Order: sequence, then C-alpha cells, then structure tokens
Amino acid sequence: MMQNLRTLVMSLACRSFDGSISEQCHWADGFPLNLHLYQMLLEASFDPNEETLLIEEVDEVLELIKKTWVSLGINQAFHNLCFSWVLFHRFITTNQVENELLFAVDSLLMEIEKDAEERKDPIYSKMLSSTVSLILDWAEKRLLNYRNSFHSGNIDLMEIVVSLGVSAAKILVEDISYEYQRKKKDADVACDRVETYIRSSIRTAFAQKVEKAHSTRRSSNNQKNQLPILAILAQEVSEMASNEKDVYSPILKRWLPHSAGVAVATLHSCYGNELKQFISSINELTPGSLEVLGEAQKLEKDLVDLAVEDSVDSEDGGKAIIREMAPYEVEMVVSDLVKSWIKTRVDRLKEWVDRNLQQEVWNPRANKERIAPSAVEVLRLVDEIMEAFFLLPITTHPSLPTGLISSLDKCLQHYIIKATSGCGTRNTFVPTLPALTRCTRGSMFFKKEKSHIAQGRKSHVGTINGDNNCFGIPQLCVRINSLQHIRTELDVFDKRLKARLRDSRSNGSSRTFEHSLDSCKEGIHHLREAIAYKVIFHDLSHVLWDGLYVGEASISRIEPFLQELEQNLEIISMTVHDKIRTRVITDIMKASFDGFLLVLVAGGPSRAFTRQDCKIFEEDFKFLTDLFWSNGDGLPYDLIDKYSIVVQNVLPLFGTDSESLIERFRSLIISSYGASARSSKLPLPPTTGQWNPNDPNTVLRVLCYRNDESAIKFLKRNYDLPKHQ
Repeated sequence: MMQNLRTLVMSLACRSFDGSISEQCHWADGFPLNLHLYQMLLEASFDPNEETLLIEEVDEVLELIKKTWVSLGINQAFHNLCFSWVLFHRFITTNQVENELLFAVDSLLMEIEKDAEERKDPIYSKMLSSTVSLILDWAEKRLLNYRNSFHSGNIDLMEIVVSLGVSAAKILVEDISYEYQRKKKDADVACDRVETYIRSSIRTAFAQKVEKAHSTRRSSNNQKNQLPILAILAQEVSEMASNEKDVYSPILKRWLPHSAGVAVATLHSCYGNELKQFISSINELTPGSLEVLGEAQKLEKDLVDLAVEDSVDSEDGGKAIIREMAPYEVEMVVSDLVKSWIKTRVDRLKEWVDRNLQQEVWNPRANKERIAPSAVEVLRLVDEIMEAFFLLPITTHPSLPTGLISSLDKCLQHYIIKATSGCGTRNTFVPTLPALTRCTRGSMFFKKEKSHIAQGRKSHVGTINGDNNCFGIPQLCVRINSLQHIRTELDVFDKRLKARLRDSRSNGSSRTFEHSLDSCKEGIHHLREAIAYKVIFHDLSHVLWDGLYVGEASISRIEPFLQELEQNLEIISMTVHDKIRTRVITDIMKASFDGFLLVLVAGGPSRAFTRQDCKIFEEDFKFLTDLFWSNGDGLPYDLIDKYSIVVQNVLPLFGTDSESLIERFRSLIISSYGASARSSKLPLPPTTGQWNPNDPNTVLRVLCYRNDESAIKFLKRNYDLPKHQ
C-alpha cells in the first residue's frame, strides 16, 4: 500500500506545469497547498514567546526555508509576496502594535514592485492582486480618514501606512488584472493617491465638525448671545488648516509636495459650500449674518496665505491651487446686503416723510424755534440711520457711504420739495393784467367795482389752496424756518461725515447732501417769493389792488395799505428765522414796489389819473419806502434805493404832459419798428412787464390812464381802445 502511495506521489511530483517531464520534484497541482506550506515555514521566523518579534536567527532560518523552493515551486518573487503577507498578517493579528513589521512589509513591497517579469505568470499575478489588494484596502481605510486614525502621538505610524498604501497602489496600477488598469501607466500614482487621502480625510473631518456644531447648538438653544454656527465653524476650520500644516503635511510632502495646499483648498471648498447655502438664506443685514461673513472673510485670508506659503517652491508658484479656491466674494455679499439695508431704511424714511407731511400743520407755536416738528424728526431719523450704518461691523467699501448719503440726500430732497409744493409763486398771486382801455373825458370819480375784481381774484387764488390755513403767512414762515434749520443741520452732518470718511477709504472731499442743500436754497427762495407776493397781492389785495387810487387818487391813498402791511411785517419779523428775515422783508419790499407800480400802469378801468396826481404818487411811494427804512431800524437805505429805481424812473411819466408823452411814444415806436411805424396807425407794442420810461408799452399805459382830451383822442385814433367801464 505504501508503495502504491509513493508511486502516485512521485508521478504527480515529477510533472511540470506544461506537462513535460521534469527532473525536479514539486507540487504541480494544488498550488494553494504549496503556499500554505511555505507560509507555515515562514511563521517559524517569529519568536514563540514574543509573537510580534522575529527571532535573532531569522536570516539563517530563511536560508534553510529557501531550500524548499524547488520542492514547493517557489522563487524569489513568490517568497517576497508570501513573506510580506505573513508579516502583515502577524501585525494585524497582534493588535497592530509592532510598527517594525509594517516597515518590513513596506520594504518587501518595494522589492515586489521591481518584479515586473513575474507578472506574466498568471498564478503569480492572481496571488499578487489578491494579496496587495488586501494590504491596500487595510491602508486606505485608515488613510481615507487619516485625521481620525492618526494624531501627533502616532504620526510615525501614518508615514509607514502611507508608504504601504502608495507602494500597493503602484503595484496594482501596473497589474493589468486590477481596476487601476484604466489609469495611464505614466500616471503619478503616489501624488494621486495621497491627494485622494487628503481630500477624503478633510471632507470627512469637516462633515464631523458641521454635525458637532449643529449638535452643540441644539443642546444649548436657551443660551443667549450664541455665535452663529458658521462663525464657530470658520474658527474651527482655521484651526484644522493649521493642524494639517503642522502635523500631517510634513509627512505627506514626501509624496505630494503641495499637500498643505491641497488640504487648504479642500477646506476652502467645504466651507464655501456651507457659506453659499447660508448666503442664499439671508435677505437682510443682521449682527449674526455679519458675524458669519466677517469670520468667513478672515478664514479665506488665512487659507489663501497658507496655500501661497505652501506653494512657494512649486513649479507654478501655487497658481493651480489658488485657481481652485473660488473666492467667497464676502465683500460683494456684504455690499449687496448693506445696499439692501440702506434701501429698506430709506424706503421706510420716504414713507414716513409722505405720511407725516400730510399731517403737518406748520404751527408756529409748535416749538420756540418755530420749526415744523416733522423737520426736526426727519433730521433725527437721517442721523439715526447714518449712525447705525457706521456702527455696522464691516470694512466700509468706498461706494457704500456714498450710496447711503446719496439715498438719504434724495429722501431729504423729497421732504424739501413736498414742503414747498402748493405754496404758490409770483405768477400765482399777481393778477392777470386787464385789457387796455381809455379814459372817458371829464370822468373824475369812478364807481369802485370791487365785486368784479374780487370775484376774479377769488377764482384765481383757489388754485393754491388759499382757504387752507397750512398756507397762511405764519405757516409759510414755519416752512421757510424748517428749510433753514435743515440747511444748517446738513452743514453739521457734512462736517461729521467728512471726518468719518477721511478715516475710511472713501473720498471725503466732495460735498455731502448736495441735492438737499441746493433744494433748500431753491426752496427758501421760492418760499420768500411766495410770502412776499401772497402778502401784497393776496392778503392785502383789498387795500392795494382793490382800493389804492380807485376813483379819485387824492381820496384813496396808500395809508390803509401801509397800516396793514406794517402789521404783516411785524408778524413775519417775529416768526421768520433771524438769518433769513432781512431777505424775506426785502422780497416783500420788492413785491410791494411791483404792486404799487402795477396799480399805476395796469390798475384797470376803475382808475384814471391826472398830471397833478403824480405828486400824490411820489409822496405815497416815499411813505412806502419809509416804512421799510423805519428810521434806520429797517432795511439799509442803499438796498431800498436799489429796488425802488424802477418805480422812481417810471413815476415822472405821470407828471409829464400828454403831448410830450405822445411824442415820446411815437419816437419809441419808430425806434422799435422802423419806417413801417410812420403809417397813420401806430403798431400796438407788446406787454413785456419790464416797466421803464423807454418801454413803449409802459408809456402807452400811462396814456391809457391819463384823463385828458389829448390822450383820449390819441388812443381812439390809433388803437380804437374801448372806454373805461
């Protein structure tokens, strides 16, 4: 029986792999058994008492074991592969405490990588793929999340594991039977694998940080003044980047020189994704959102600095890594949020202006300054918005303060324009000039047809809310005071803003609130004119337009007008602001001069004058100028003289005889119209409103109100003007 067994065994042992007769005896069949037997022999290299240590005579033992190669069909390549597995398996089964075993495995893998010819053997290739894949899987389970597997205390082990992983990957990428065959043979496997380890580990660690931050927030919901999650996360990411650079990158640089840059770029991307979601969820500027954006901006700067520092010696100077780090554009986001913040508050302010101006009554007794409460409040609101803006914890972009001031400027301008609207202008109050007529010979007394004039007056005034107390003279004074107050306060705002803008990057040299200041100037001028012409032509129309020189000049003189004008001047002087009082009184004086002259040259059919009335006019006009002179306590004499020059130039026409006036008129017409004016009928000169002795229309009007035969016949013959009715 033993002989039969020996015969069978020998027949099997003498067969070759290809079926030819071989002189060497080995196991041609049952190849795994050979390997198991050989692995059992290699196990003898370990100390039975210290299972993690090789015996001291390991070299002699290995030489003895090699003598079995012929019998077991083993060669150096198979030996390296088997021994690497035995060492790796012993490391795993002994709680992974002896790093020297991994060093030995790594050395053997480097030898295996050189055995390219052996890979043509299908049995070896299959064994190689199986063994090395197991080693690679073990290594990559740790390396794909190396921040959880390794730390400063065991960082040396990480270097061995990375070397194992890279060596195993290099072997497999060259083995056509493995999935890595799809990669190019000249691919930089080491760089590729290490970059994969970095990105995977960073993403995993980041996800854990995010989950931890959310968990911490959920457990402390009741605490006040908590930092937003992304603000906390930004600080932790910055710490992660520093830790990566100090602890892990020095190891990984052996295979990937810009390893820190890759880690930083990955962190930048991870945080950027969270930041994008956060930005898409916010629509207004809050302390929390500013906190997050501020931390994000600081984090990005830190990460970029680390990436640049790590890539100084790289071929492209770190350009590829920097290009990968798409900017967070925090400044643009903050800018958009600030613009939204500004728009929201300016829109509210504009609504407030519209609402409060509808309710404003311009009461001169509202406060001792006689300023509208709405004017005080709108300035307070503007100041409040500016203060809030400059307290925002942001790095002020030059365009933002300019945008804020421009928006507030428009809002204040809106207030100013609305405050002056509906108050009337010179043309609103000055009555339409009546048609030219001629006197009736011998008519010295005329019926005071006030009813007709007053009726026309009322229909005209109705368009400017004449019956609304908001547009009374005291109320107009409050409006003008309010604009003066705004103007003064804007100068204060301007100085304060320029000081603040000089401290920032903004240009603080240009004037702020320019449109509002210009509108104040225009509005004050508009209101001065409205006050002046409303007093003269509306409030005092009954003693000026409807009363002065109506009928016989000598019995309807200027005293009633002066008395009521003086009362109005006292009220205005007590109400209007000191800085603009003189200009308001001056405008009233100008309007009174206009009214006085208009009565003389366009007073309508209820008036007719003789040459002797000129002295009355001169005397009454002197009384009028004396009212404004007020014995030296009123307006300066040279100012009065300046604005009275028109009246003084026209008054002598009323004392000139009719024949001289007619000749003067003919001369002016011929001078204006040329030879064509020498016909039998003279052309009718247009009304310019620029009254002066050299204006043919002015001279014609003096003739129209001249109650003598020469003037009447001249007007009848040349223009066929109707008689006074």
